[in-house]
Amino acid sequence: MNLSREVVDYDKMVEFVVNSLISVGVAEDHAKVTAELLIEADLKGHYSHGVARLPFYIHDITNSLTEKHGLPSILKHKGGTAWVDGNNLLGAVVGKFCMEKAIELAQIHGLGMVTVKHSNHFGICSYYSEMASAAGLIGMAFTNTSPCAFHCNASERAIGSNPISFAAPAKGSDKFSLDMATTTVAYGKIEVVQRKGIDVIPHSWGANENGQESKSATEVLDKGGLMPLGGKMETGGYKGTGLAMMVEILCGVISGASFGKNIRQWQNDVTGSADLGQCFLVIDPECFAPCFSDRLQEYINETRNLETMSDTPIMVAGKFL
Repeated sequence: MNLSREVVDYDKMVEFVVNSLISVGVAEDHAKVTAELLIEADLKGHYSHGVARLPFYIHDITNSLTEKHGLPSILKHKGGTAWVDGNNLLGAVVGKFCMEKAIELAQIHGLGMVTVKHSNHFGICSYYSEMASAAGLIGMAFTNTSPCAFHCNASERAIGSNPISFAAPAKGSDKFSLDMATTTVAYGKIEVVQRKGIDVIPHSWGANENGQESKSATEVLDKGGLMPLGGKMETGGYKGTGLAMMVEILCGVISGASFGKNIRQWQNDVTGSADLGQCFLVIDPECFAPCFSDRLQEYINETRNLETMSDTPIMVAGKFL
């Protein structure tokens, strides 16, 4: 299958996304934040989380599953922590609000942690963790998701892809920025493969409806699901499920949001809101040993300069070819 490609001007793409959201009643400032988030995902090569997700956002808005106006609410505030109600707003709006609050708390207390309930899909996690690194801080962001993955040895889906992100500032514009699902791949990555007319997917990406490994994108997307990071039990899949459960505790359990099997299936369920939970952690490195950015840059450079087995350079998380 041959897919034609066309390069779209950045400003035109922003205008398209913003106008699309405004046309269904979304507040202009909410539309702009969401456009920035989606397009950044595409610019980073995360096409599964980019503008391709816009139709899903519009679907939820037009079906009254996501609120178009308003602000998140702080329910509880103690020391360097805050508990937030996202009030079912677009995930980008909720995520930005929460990370800005976590940054503010870290600048005062050295550490800031914000959890939120009643949120929605908030795009790539690194959008938020890099807000902290841009401020000279260490940032982490997590979210739970619809139960699209299988625990090791389970025959029903009960966990999400539950991504983790961590960003830390080095010298200048350099940084370490990790953004990863706790499944082998994100669900959208298999969707991207299928849109290219390909059905065969790599080992340990997905499973059929019984939780057995499958290399068919169609089978995985139809009634199957994702496999945890590490794949089967014997290849370390229990580590992926352990990390996914850690994220679920930080995002769903502690925040009062839905968790595990209780989260709706995003693309198919129109019976209620997503009620996703998210967690944002920020650390001020100046509270610890001096010269953090210098030391991190030294470590990054050391890693990049390791001897290689081929002409392929050694990559550090956050660097794109």
